[in-house]
Amino acid sequence: MQVLYTASARATGDGRDGHVCTSDGTLDLNLAIPKEMGGAGGAANPEQLFAAGYAACFHSALRLVARRTRADVSGSVVEAEVGIGPNGSGGYGLAVTLLVDLPAVARATAEQLVAQAHEVCPYSAATRGNVAVALTVRETR
Repeated sequence: MQVLYTASARATGDGRDGHVCTSDGTLDLNLAIPKEMGGAGGAANPEQLFAAGYAACFHSALRLVARRTRADVSGSVVEAEVGIGPNGSGGYGLAVTLLVDLPAVARATAEQLVAQAHEVCPYSAATRGNVAVALTVRETR
């Protein structure tokens, strides 16, 4: 693979109760363990960052496959939900649900576009076989 871009981020402090920033300074956040996991909450966490990245990347992949088929994806929205919990082996695992709104597309076409986007999205490729990813086309038409 020819790398076109490399992002660099640095974590300091106590991991989930620490700080992250990108090398170019565009992302600079305090982190906190969510209250649901026994922390104080009130700051970003790695699952939120992963959800934001996955939603944006999947949305780009969706728009790419839509252009190829000339489907109208105006008004489209992708929401990523990232859950974390014990994996039964002493560690933790993730589960992802991608919720997709395609208000200008018939449901059957929307489901095809979402499946195609799941094949080309780099986040989907990275999680395939490692993280459970559920795809949901919401009824918006």
